[in-house]
Amino acid sequence: QGNGMGLLWWRDPMLPKLLDPRPYFADLPDPRRETRNKLHKLHDILMIVLCAVLSGVEDWVGMEAFAEEKERWLRGFLELPNGIPAHDTLSDVLGRIDPVAFRAAFTAWATAALPNLAGEQVCVDGKAVRGSRDGENPAVHWVSAFAGQARWVMTQQAVAEKSNEITAIPNLLALLDLRDAVVSIDAMGCQKAIAQTIIDGGADYVLTLKDNHPTLCEAVQRWLDTEVAGGHLPIQETLEKNHGRIEVRRYALSSQIDGLEAKPDWAGLEAVGRVESTRIIGEHTSTECRYFLCSFTDQDRFAATVRSHWGIENQQHWVLDVQFGEDACRTRNNHSAENLALVRRVALNMLRHNGPPRDSIRRRKLRAALNDDYRLHLLFGQPSPATT
Repeated sequence: QGNGMGLLWWRDPMLPKLLDPRPYFADLPDPRRETRNKLHKLHDILMIVLCAVLSGVEDWVGMEAFAEEKERWLRGFLELPNGIPAHDTLSDVLGRIDPVAFRAAFTAWATAALPNLAGEQVCVDGKAVRGSRDGENPAVHWVSAFAGQARWVMTQQAVAEKSNEITAIPNLLALLDLRDAVVSIDAMGCQKAIAQTIIDGGADYVLTLKDNHPTLCEAVQRWLDTEVAGGHLPIQETLEKNHGRIEVRRYALSSQIDGLEAKPDWAGLEAVGRVESTRIIGEHTSTECRYFLCSFTDQDRFAATVRSHWGIENQQHWVLDVQFGEDACRTRNNHSAENLALVRRVALNMLRHNGPPRDSIRRRKLRAALNDDYRLHLLFGQPSPATT
């Protein structure tokens, strides 16, 4: 079109189909008592926060200001019986929503858009929000599941203050239909119970093996280093050049593990893998070897899974910190940190899969801030309001 607006509705048809989030969040229990002081509808509050986050707003005061400036537009699909909620109301209500119910609604929305994970890589990793640290209270921490090929956040699970990712990951995986997917997890998730959960779910796994299993790690390291040094394993090599850095990776996978004493303890274990990474930056060269447990024997698939795992860092965690200010966010009253994090992930999914192909997330947020039609399309997949 002459004004370029046609590009705003572009999307890759092979990626997840965005769905109107309203039906998925409609049944969320309202945490407030029914009194005359309850002036604003829960649905209105949620949509104001989402619209503001889509438009690049990172704080509660900014969300109130955004809603005041866009009140006429918001009334196209919200009731707003008592006008725009104050920023304290936005913060208080979002923080009091049951995070389990909120997460279930988000997961239902995300999995409806990407219902089939067969052939997909599900990357699982933890993340802490450093800005949420408050005195002796630790930073809020959670683990996320990210569909790497689709670049789609599937769900997240909070990590209890006196717990760790080991207990959170099985609960996270239980929310997904993992049949015929491959799950990749860093060393914290390299646990027998987690391997069993993945196999029971009909999926494969690649688990990073480190010193949290010292005896097993030493045995795998000794075996693979000896096999590689003796030239007994095929090596797949990749070369990556980026911003003055050269990285060479050499992948080896061995299925000859019947002599591995711990093999019967790990559900589905079929092979152990080794990745040697050599980084060259200027005149400085460093080499690191990492080791893995794997439930399949295809070396190409193993190499591709290891390479793709850090997509959750580059395409989710980094983007949320840099483009949405997540790491600097200081909110932590009640459940506000966890619930606001879910809103950011709704916004990230929406922005990533709708917009001009060459636009960055930053530029798509700017379009959402300036263009009411584009923002409406992100929300509902259509250029005109669907009134409630």
